[in-house]
Amino acid sequence: MSWSLVLLLAAGAFGAKAIGFFLLAGRDLPPAMERCLALIPAAVVAALVVKDTFSSGRDLVVDARVLGVGVAVVLVARRVPFVVVVVAAAAVTALARQAGWT
Repeated sequence: MSWSLVLLLAAGAFGAKAIGFFLLAGRDLPPAMERCLALIPAAVVAALVVKDTFSSGRDLVVDARVLGVGVAVVLVARRVPFVVVVVAAAAVTALARQAGWT
C-alpha cells in the first residue's frame, strides 16, 4: 500500500467527519439512531475478538484460543472482575497449549 493512498483515505475520513459535523451541528439525532451508535464500539470489538480467535493468516483455525475466549465469555456472564477474566482466559489458553492443543 502506498503512502499516497493512506493519506487520501485519511483526508477522506477527516472530510466525512467534518461534513457530518457541520451538517448536523445543533441538531439532535433520533433516539433510535443514538441507541445504534452507542452499540457500534462493542460490535467492532466483538468482531475483532472473533476474527483473531478463529483465524490465522487466511486460514480458519480452532485451537487453544477458543478455550480461552470461552472461559472469558463464561466469566463475563457471571460478572467476574475484568482482571480475573483476563488472567483466567490467559491461563486456560496457556494450559491448553502446554497440553498440546495448539
